[in-house]
Amino acid sequence: MSDRNEQIILATRPHGRVATSHFRLVEGQLPQPREGQVLVRNLWLSLDPYMRWRMNEGHNYAEPVELGAVMVGATVGEVVTSHHPAFHPGDHVIGNLGWQSYGVAAAAELRKIEHRVLPLQAYLGVVGMPGITAWIGLMDILAARAGETLLVTAAAGAVGSVVGQLAKLNGCRVVGVAGGSTKCLYVENELQFDACLDYRSARLEDELADTLPDGIDCLFENVGGPLFDQMLHCMRDFGRVALCGMVADADAQAPHALRNLRAVLVKRLHLKGFIVTDHPQRWRVAQNELVKLVAEGRIKYRETVAHGLAEAPAAFVGMLAGQNFGKQLVKLC
Repeated sequence: MSDRNEQIILATRPHGRVATSHFRLVEGQLPQPREGQVLVRNLWLSLDPYMRWRMNEGHNYAEPVELGAVMVGATVGEVVTSHHPAFHPGDHVIGNLGWQSYGVAAAAELRKIEHRVLPLQAYLGVVGMPGITAWIGLMDILAARAGETLLVTAAAGAVGSVVGQLAKLNGCRVVGVAGGSTKCLYVENELQFDACLDYRSARLEDELADTLPDGIDCLFENVGGPLFDQMLHCMRDFGRVALCGMVADADAQAPHALRNLRAVLVKRLHLKGFIVTDHPQRWRVAQNELVKLVAEGRIKYRETVAHGLAEAPAAFVGMLAGQNFGKQLVKLC
């Protein structure tokens, strides 16, 4: 085991598009756990869109990353040293130890991966926070019912792909929106959505009308921006919208102003924003169901993997630009 700890810190705050120059790779001493704490060697790092908002100053649902601090992020790792009876060397754990090779956490901040039936990195993706976000958004926020039509944006992504597959299993008609023909073909042919539309298409408005002649009952929104305005036109009266992500505004100096707000009134829509961490009581139920469905092959997933901590900034920038396919991960060891 090395006595040094590689870390990626936030070097400067972006004002607009994120670049690799906003991060810096540093090396420090191996952290030492105190009583009740656990030292973990990180094996996998999750990269997620929410991290972009944490790079900004100002109010958000979570505190911003301080300049010079390690970038936030979920990790799967192996216990090296434990000063708590619930954890032992060799245990695999999920935590939020950030962009670094090793991390120390209190026992209450870690979850042990027990009875593992899937690859470790799946617990950061399809059966981790993104998959659980999809499950809670579909089951609890939208309460989508058999026979309804659901549209999900970023349909090839870590959250959207699971939303659509769960909705199909629940008897919904599912239409996805994704970026590019390759992703749309994957969503239709591999994930078995009823249709997937390319948001880059010059004919998107006509394609939405042709594909959704009777409108949308449920919208799972991951993107925001001008695309969200278009989706509101397609909603049926009394439709439901789960606002999960607004990644289109991530690099904008001024967030997109919603132009079609009147549709919310006229169609009597129900819009609800949600953050998955507000629903801790549902995580275990959601994860148990997802693990079963993935193990049975009823939910499929894809991953894009960068190798080595030094590649995390470039992978993150690429993910925000839509260059990843499915869940973006960094393999650290």
